[in-house]
Amino acid sequence: MKVCIFGAGAIGGYIAAELAHAGDAEVTCIARGPHLAAMKENGLKLVYKDGTERNVRVNATDDPAEAGPQDFVFVTLKAHSSAAVADKMAPLFGPETALVTGQNGVPWWYFYKLEGKYEGTQVQSVDPGHRQWDLIGPERAIGCVVYPAAEIAEPGVIHHAYGNRFSIGEPSGEKTDRVQALSKLMGDAGLRAPVRPRIRDDMWVKIWGNVSLNPISALTGGTLAEMIDDSEVCGVIRASMIEAQQVGEALGVKFAIDVEKRIAGAREVGDHKTSMLQDLELGRPMEIDALVASVQELGRIVGVATPTIDIVLGLVKQRARLAGCYDG
Repeated sequence: MKVCIFGAGAIGGYIAAELAHAGDAEVTCIARGPHLAAMKENGLKLVYKDGTERNVRVNATDDPAEAGPQDFVFVTLKAHSSAAVADKMAPLFGPETALVTGQNGVPWWYFYKLEGKYEGTQVQSVDPGHRQWDLIGPERAIGCVVYPAAEIAEPGVIHHAYGNRFSIGEPSGEKTDRVQALSKLMGDAGLRAPVRPRIRDDMWVKIWGNVSLNPISALTGGTLAEMIDDSEVCGVIRASMIEAQQVGEALGVKFAIDVEKRIAGAREVGDHKTSMLQDLELGRPMEIDALVASVQELGRIVGVATPTIDIVLGLVKQRARLAGCYDG
């Protein structure tokens, strides 16, 4: 089986290392810069929280044409980068190739095979001009919710912080042969990948945090604990989550937990900086459209007002623009 990791950064590198170590797949990493050079020269090193290490050899390139058609392509780029490289993925696709979208926020294929009047709607905030829909095709998509945390410690070296679960599911909810094969492949590599019949429900529990904790942390500079322990800031977080829940429920989402439990879960993580705050501090492009603007867009599609999210979105866009981290 051939597997490509497109955007083999922290999470992508973690997946690649575990799959390559298991030996059931030929793994190719699409990367660039010093990280690519290090993988080519020294292989990919995975360092676990307890200090144990493993070093694996993977195919590494910045040219998808060198890899050729794959069975599965994991896209682990930041969401704002995906549309721009949709055409570059073409050499990776054969007739049966599946695309596993391991990204935060609302996926570009969200309305594909979604029962009801919104089926087939395009999400412009995450797929401007519907490039991914047209060039890749939503029929290739398998949803994936990423729970682990990892970071690139140095080029070619991934530090795994916690977690090994990746919930996966077909947009249609079917338990197809391909999604079961993916679950087994990942499971055999030590990555828990349960097949979920309602993958969008799982996504929305993460979207809850994406749309509230991420942008508010970028505005305040606070960690999860600092924001939630501040009653005024937590009030804004709660209001954003309530609005997001109303949007999700209008689309048929069933939330397994309530807002207070979601907030409590975030508080348990402690003094952790969100990915958006980290990007701001490092001067990297911020995932504002996929994490925040997408929920606003979905709200407008279903006719649900999102006044708190609208305010936070406007503020974080200017914060990011002034820092040179957003050009939307």
